[in-house]
Order: sequence, then C-alpha cells, then structure tokens
Amino acid sequence: VQSAQTFRAVLNAMAHPGRIETVSAAQPPLPMDPAAGAMLLTLADHETKIFLAPSVDSDAIRSWLTFHTGAPLVASGAADFAIGHWDELLPIDQYQIGTAAYPDRSVTLVVTQPALTDKGTVICGPGIQSTASLNIPDTALLDFNANRSPLGIDMIMTAGDQLAAVPRSTRVFDREKR
Repeated sequence: VQSAQTFRAVLNAMAHPGRIETVSAAQPPLPMDPAAGAMLLTLADHETKIFLAPSVDSDAIRSWLTFHTGAPLVASGAADFAIGHWDELLPIDQYQIGTAAYPDRSVTLVVTQPALTDKGTVICGPGIQSTASLNIPDTALLDFNANRSPLGIDMIMTAGDQLAAVPRSTRVFDREKR
C-alpha cells in the first residue's frame, strides 16, 4: 500500500510540475530524507543504477538501498537516478540524456533540499495550466533541457516527506515568452 501511495505521489508530481506531494513510510538512514528514500524504494530494483553524491553516500545508506532494492551503486555517468544536493550533482552534462530511439534512458536527478515551497522560479509547460512556482535551486537544468526534446533530464526535488517534480519538458516562464 505504501509503495502504491508513493508511486501515485511521484506520478502526480511528474504530471503536474510544481505541485508538492507528501509521501510517508520510508525511514532511510540519515541524512537521506524520507521522501527520497520512499521514492527509491518504490522505483528502484536490481536493474536500477543509482549514484549517491557525497552528502548521502554512507555505508548505512549503501547497505539500506542494497538490502531493500538490490540496486547497483554506480558512477554518475551510468546512473538512472542520481541523488544529492544540487551543487554536488553538477555538472549536468555528465549524465545520460537518452537517445532518439530511447529518450527514457536518461537520468532522473533526485535533488535533496532543506524545504520545498511554491515560491521562486515561475515555470510553464505540459501539466501546468498556466504557470506554477517552485523553489528550484538553479534553472541550469531547465536551460539545459530547453532545446533537447524529447531528450533531457528529469528532476525530482525532495525535502523531508515532500517531493516535487520538474520533468524535462518544463520551461522557465519568463524565457518562454521571448
């Protein structure tokens, strides 16, 4: 039941960029927050390659992920999911963006933050009725994705038990008007 609720929250967040969803149940070792842990438990398995940035790379987290998912831990360029603070996940161009035949074979960045709010960068795109606001740590990813469709990198931001998504099709509103 908890995995189904987390899956639905991630799906809703991806379908409605900027919408903040709440998830519960996972208790990963610190410093990984519960939303990131719940999402990885729900979406990762023995074929899902995960990169842990320094802020979340500990023996306890490695053991927890391996025990619960069997997911291999890999270097950033080979990852399906890369998790950590925004500045640790840079540069963006080190990650897979998919191919023309398989655009889904790209990384999803899981960006851990102190808080998620509906204040900050104004975004637009599929799934957003007009515009939405979200405290995105940096618009570099949206700029990176801007001319690569259908290729690109998706981002899920987490804070405590909350998550929000910024799919590759999301744009910065002010730049989109030009």
